[in-house]
Amino acid sequence: MHSKKVLITGIGLITSLGEGVEAHWSALTSAGTQPKLDTENFAPYTVHPLGEVDWSQQIPKRSDQRQMETWQRLGTYAAGLALQDAGIKENEALCSTMDMIVSAGGGERDISVDTQILDAGRGNNQPGLMLNEKLSTELRPTLFLAQLSNLLAGNISIVHKVTGSSRTFMGEEGSGISAVETAAARIRTGQSTHALVGGSYNAEHFDMLLGHELGGFLKSDGWASVWAREGSQGGGMITGSGGIFLVLEEAEHAKARGARAYGEIESISSGQIRRGKEDLTAAVSALIEDNSFVVTGASGAHQPTAAEKAALSAKSASYRGVSGLFGHMREAQFPLALALAALSVWKGEAFAPLSGDETARSGALDRATALTVGATRSEGAAIIVKA
Repeated sequence: MHSKKVLITGIGLITSLGEGVEAHWSALTSAGTQPKLDTENFAPYTVHPLGEVDWSQQIPKRSDQRQMETWQRLGTYAAGLALQDAGIKENEALCSTMDMIVSAGGGERDISVDTQILDAGRGNNQPGLMLNEKLSTELRPTLFLAQLSNLLAGNISIVHKVTGSSRTFMGEEGSGISAVETAAARIRTGQSTHALVGGSYNAEHFDMLLGHELGGFLKSDGWASVWAREGSQGGGMITGSGGIFLVLEEAEHAKARGARAYGEIESISSGQIRRGKEDLTAAVSALIEDNSFVVTGASGAHQPTAAEKAALSAKSASYRGVSGLFGHMREAQFPLALALAALSVWKGEAFAPLSGDETARSGALDRATALTVGATRSEGAAIIVKA
């Protein structure tokens, strides 16, 4: 079996703090950077909202933009940024042979139609007839496309001409871990030479908040550091909108085309313990090196985050909980942690603590860990080293 090196040669980021690699590194390293928050439109819940985006910069055709819901536009936009950053965009030969692995949710519902159906159903003696009528008259055909999870990959193929093999994983944070793990494994074993991998999430949608609230996960009394939410009202999570894609590439393939590498993925570990019966702190501890620099997508959900913090402290790790700055992005959470860990290794320094619970780390940085512990299930970590 081959054991090829896996490099990160492109990063596409769009979040509440802006877009692009340098904008995000500037936000992470500038003194006094504050999270951008919307505390009014979804009260009592807080979200990290997306700013103004000129979608045409990465999705030129307005017809393509119109048939996508926001989460798909976010993913397609971030994919374009990653391809551009890697020097692959517009290269037909490279895009046509590029594999793609996407972590995606179940799409966004049409809230106005849902509301109409619920209103019409109150006191209706023939709910079946009413429902059939609404389904045939109120739902536009493109809505169904916007709710298909694998249509994010489809739109990336259409817009950016990435037409190699395509896979879509679903399952909250675990899908993001599996997407990266699978892409890296395919490259390591020689099944693929270059791959586009990532996900996106739109927090500014009532049904997304409803799903989390029904599970008891959302924090309902304002923003706080991701490490300081235990005992607060609600479940501790504050979500954020964003899209994160990375280009992973086999080292010799990258060298042959003169590509820049942010870092090498030395290893990836993942798991899914039975949290009611097994020790989550011990499981997370097994993913972390002693005295390491860890970029974590800690969700803020009370029990998992407490277990994660205990594991990080026991390992004497210098850690950064990026959800406090960007919000939790579910399927895109692990790609976010991986992208920011890779940036730190590339820059050769740890970015400053994001809260009082975190400690500074000095000296040159040549390895970092990207960690994500799901709010309900899935744990994973990747070790990034200087290429």
